[in-house]
Amino acid sequence: MKIDRVHFYVEDAKVWRDWFVRHLGFQAVTNDRISSFHTCTEVVKSGDVCFFLSSPLLPTSPVAEFLRQYPPGVADVAFAIEDVEGAIALAQKHGATILQPIQERQIGTASIKCGKIAAWGGLTHTLIERSLVFDKGQMTNDIDAPAASRRVGQMTNDNTITAIDHIVLNVAVGELDRAVAWYEKILDFQPQQAFKIKTDRSALHSQVMVSRNGSVQLPINEPASNNSQIQEFLDVNRGPGIQHIALRTTNLVNAIAKFRASGLSLLSVPQTYYSQLKQRPGITLSPLELEAIAQQEILVDWQEYTPLEGGNTAPLLLQIFTQPIFEQPTFFFEFIERRYQAQGFGEGNFRALFEAIESEQIKRGTLQ
Repeated sequence: MKIDRVHFYVEDAKVWRDWFVRHLGFQAVTNDRISSFHTCTEVVKSGDVCFFLSSPLLPTSPVAEFLRQYPPGVADVAFAIEDVEGAIALAQKHGATILQPIQERQIGTASIKCGKIAAWGGLTHTLIERSLVFDKGQMTNDIDAPAASRRVGQMTNDNTITAIDHIVLNVAVGELDRAVAWYEKILDFQPQQAFKIKTDRSALHSQVMVSRNGSVQLPINEPASNNSQIQEFLDVNRGPGIQHIALRTTNLVNAIAKFRASGLSLLSVPQTYYSQLKQRPGITLSPLELEAIAQQEILVDWQEYTPLEGGNTAPLLLQIFTQPIFEQPTFFFEFIERRYQAQGFGEGNFRALFEAIESEQIKRGTLQ
């Protein structure tokens, strides 16, 4: 299993296509046949990341129906799997709602099977099986079939963003265990790290779920206090949904410098954070690199030293987060760099993110 694409439902797909190109260096994939008479769909791509952006042309569009219930955000996360018939049968066995029965298409030498199931809130999962591997940037009237296309517009010649690292789902208080069980039974995910983050103001619980092959990471959060940022998301989003997507890069400092220059808004980190960071044992960053990281306000966490072939460096996580990208405080992006085979999620960074979002809640007046 791997993440095939993420589908956003927005009010104006062309505006958001341009936003991804301008601010994050994505490439726009042009193909007029991908839209329908009731829905405009644009596609942007960077490395292995593929985003669909759809907006309604008519009130009958499924996107219009979604936007009547929820604010703009992620409507579908599609997974590429080996056996869609087996996956849909397993989903039915455990009571999942099948929104789209398996459909099969033959496009040249490629055979594509796909089905769709309901997940949490307005979120759905499309399950896709292909007989051949081909570029997701090539499409006809739907992403599941190859056709001639061209990519236009990008920040640089290389892909700053290379892959989706993880996707985070927020669920209501008391729903975490049910959501964990759902992903275990329906999609064969396995529990990994668990977090309980608490400050003087609010708290959350989180359970990281990972696909059987380790390629998909899905942390699930629930609020542990009435004024938690997770509860604020649930209130504004009018139910469970995707809170953020983490995008991986191989050089986070350079990438964030480009993103800031493009006008991207990011969460602030106080410089006192870096003074405290220098006091932590085991830091392996040079003073020059730490200065560059502090200038870009990037969070740093590392794991205890584990001997690695060819070096003595402990695994290191670098992370930073955008402000909510839509008008309401719901969805945001994370950017992450994993060094020296860093796995999982650093609790130090998790807490720092939690506190940074608390600061934004205080500014909005939703947290005292």
